[in-house]
Amino acid sequence: MKRSVWKWSALAIIPIIAAVGLSQGQDDFEAVRKRMTAAKPEIQRKHSELLMRRYDMSNRADKGVTMSRGKPVQVGPRAKLYDGMTWDKLAAMSPDDIKAKDLFPKGYYPLPHPNHPEGGMLFPKFHIDEILKQEKRDLTRFDLDFDLPDHFLPEFPPPMFLTTRPDLGDVSKGKLVTIDNFHELFKDIMNPKQLEGLRLLLTPMAQQQFNATDDRRTDRPSRGVTCFDCHVNGHTNAATHLVGDIRPQEHRHRIDVPTLRGVNVQHIFGSQRAMKSIEDFTEFEQRAAYFDGDPVAAQKKGVTILERGSQVHFMAEVQNIMDFPPAPKLNVLGKLDPKKASEQEIRGQTLFNGKALCSACHPAPYYTDNSMHNLRTERFYNEVTIHGRKASADGPIKTFSLRGIKDSPPYLHDGRLLTLEDTVEFFNLILETRLSETEKQDLVAFLKCL
Repeated sequence: MKRSVWKWSALAIIPIIAAVGLSQGQDDFEAVRKRMTAAKPEIQRKHSELLMRRYDMSNRADKGVTMSRGKPVQVGPRAKLYDGMTWDKLAAMSPDDIKAKDLFPKGYYPLPHPNHPEGGMLFPKFHIDEILKQEKRDLTRFDLDFDLPDHFLPEFPPPMFLTTRPDLGDVSKGKLVTIDNFHELFKDIMNPKQLEGLRLLLTPMAQQQFNATDDRRTDRPSRGVTCFDCHVNGHTNAATHLVGDIRPQEHRHRIDVPTLRGVNVQHIFGSQRAMKSIEDFTEFEQRAAYFDGDPVAAQKKGVTILERGSQVHFMAEVQNIMDFPPAPKLNVLGKLDPKKASEQEIRGQTLFNGKALCSACHPAPYYTDNSMHNLRTERFYNEVTIHGRKASADGPIKTFSLRGIKDSPPYLHDGRLLTLEDTVEFFNLILETRLSETEKQDLVAFLKCL
């Protein structure tokens, strides 16, 4: 990758913003739809070119490791290096030198939304197609399509595990759980309160881009989105959005939807982790996050005010019984069973708890410290605007659980890391641990056991 292609600037997106027309207060719906539909191909072309410059987007799968239902796991670091650079050479440099010479991999910069000035919820096509088939509800946006290829995303539909019935394994029975089938699937394994909570998690509710007003991004008035449109089967489909609690727009983080598996062991929620219970987060999502933190827009577009003592509680109870996938090589303390693990996996665990510094934030058994940490990635690059996203200081980010991590690509809070190898290379740079190539391979082998 040649450095000359990386001349990013806010000026590059000004024509796009003008074409889309972000100030649409005086335009009727048909005029807005026509203008944004016409602008879509150019917006998507520019974003696609960005991804191709940043990453190796090819489909290269691990021949021996799959996700829980059998989807291949992608292998290899996919962030591109500059010509003549290697990962070992880069890791041997100081943050100041990497910054001064502009050598930080562009794939490790913050990842912008496919149209960052516009933002909004955006779903993979496989999910759109299945919801349309089952519910006749269309999650297609006329202005934008999802950006990452399917082979970098979680398997669909993902299996669903319950802490209350671990004996059953995948309680979704290989199906996408929707309002059409949930009662049949769960009437004998959930109590009435939990069934009502699940119904609410599967009920469409108005959202900023998906609603019945003229200010929407769907051809027809929309019934809205459901909690499980992003957290599919209590897991994730890698749908994306922008955080609602940061301004101005260029500083808002892209969201890679986190899994709800194991949410019962987590203590902080929301993009700034200001909420201390899953009940708080569930209520906040409907009142604010669905509408980009704008309560006035929420009222106009049809916000659903959930009743805290029953509805929010019922929804939270269901979320709190979403379990991690089985990890047969781990013992009851969340460590590798030496009788089941390979020598490479054992070496990886030793590195995880030692030289690689992973366990400082991700201790067993759940591999999270329930805290936030500021990685200060801005040490490695100069501030720059990338297609409307200002790459500067990210600030503190949550320590997500690593249990079941191979089922949850892409990685980091905005999905900028496409593979586990990318994740190891990224943290090898950020934490300055200088792992050897063999050590990095051992560490990845351990992560795939979690």
